Amino acid sequence: MPGFMTIIYPVKDLGAATALYTELLGVDPSVNSPYYVGFDVDGQHIGLNPHGDAKGQTVPIAYSHVPDIEVALKAVVAAGATIVEEPNEVGGGRLISTFKDADGNVTGLIADTAPTA
Repeated sequence: MPGFMTIIYPVKDLGAATALYTELLGVDPSVNSPYYVGFDVDGQHIGLNPHGDAKGQTVPIAYSHVPDIEVALKAVVAAGATIVEEPNEVGGGRLISTFKDADGNVTGLIADTAPTA
C-alpha cells in the first residue's frame, strides 16, 4: 500500500472549516461542494466532511490509496482488522471503506475504479 494520501476531517460548520483550512493550507479548495470540501497540497488531500458525524466519525480518518479495495480489505481483515464500513462508491468511481485495528483506531481505504484520461 502506498501510504496515507488522504485525511478526512468531520466538521460541523463547513463554511467556517473551509475558511480555516484555506488559511492554514494556503490554497483554495480543489473540491468545493455543500457535501464535501477538499484541498490538494503537495500530493496530500485534506477533506472536510460535514456529514461525518452521521456515520459516527468524531476524529480525522487517514485513508490509504490502494489499487484494489477488496484485495486490500481482505488483507487487513486477515491481519486482525474489523470492517467498519463496507466498500461503497462516493462518486466518480471512487470507492471507500473503513476498518478498525485491534486498538479501535479507524483507518480508511480508497480505490479509484474509473479509467483515467
